[in-house]
Amino acid sequence: MHLLLTNDDGINAPGIKALWQELSQIARITVVAPDSEKSASSQAITVHHPIWVDKHCIDSSDICAWRVGGTPTDCVKVALESLLTDDRPDIIVSGINQGSNLGTDVLYSGTVSAAIEGALHGLPAIAMSLDSWQPFDFGPSARTARKLVETLAKHSLPPNTLLNVNVPALSDGQLTGVSITKLGVRNYENTFERRQDPRGRTYYWMSGHVSETENDPDSDIVAVKKGKVSVTPIHFDLTNYGIMNLLETWEL
Repeated sequence: MHLLLTNDDGINAPGIKALWQELSQIARITVVAPDSEKSASSQAITVHHPIWVDKHCIDSSDICAWRVGGTPTDCVKVALESLLTDDRPDIIVSGINQGSNLGTDVLYSGTVSAAIEGALHGLPAIAMSLDSWQPFDFGPSARTARKLVETLAKHSLPPNTLLNVNVPALSDGQLTGVSITKLGVRNYENTFERRQDPRGRTYYWMSGHVSETENDPDSDIVAVKKGKVSVTPIHFDLTNYGIMNLLETWEL
């Protein structure tokens, strides 16, 4: 089995190293990841300047990877359409992200978008995230990824579908199981701090925090709060089929 690993936290992030260490026990691994953090890049691609690609050994470890001067989506596109055309991977795993990608976060997430790009190319894909912005053991998340990869190797996902997986920041013994979930709703209270640079030009720095929102019991947000790994199948047909007939009655 051949796996492609990528992320949005950058090639030297601890999450992708944890994935490599765990998944290399069951598969041959190719790492193609951004040269620096590209969080919240969504499905962005680079079209106005070159995408630099070179070989890179991660922190002098045994992990020799392709380092890409672009977005997570760029990484997958370059890997599948150039670097690995004669050695196509069987499954793509993106992550492990430092911080959750729950609910509507998936619309902004570079981690999830890299997996979406894999699914667009017809490959099974998993987006892995750890529900902690602080340093934490990636071991339980990596072992969860291994179980999912081994399961995906035996089963097929429908076309244009990926798995978005969020793991609570708990030890193996504290995790309370796995839930198949739907996307919840996650809102943020954002603030834009107005500042000036040394040349007197105005800029804004965005910050904020999660605003607690009531979610359905079968949502990913509730599952993670209960200490469960959430596994959400995502597809990217954004059509709202329920109102198509309504729009037909409008005078458009």
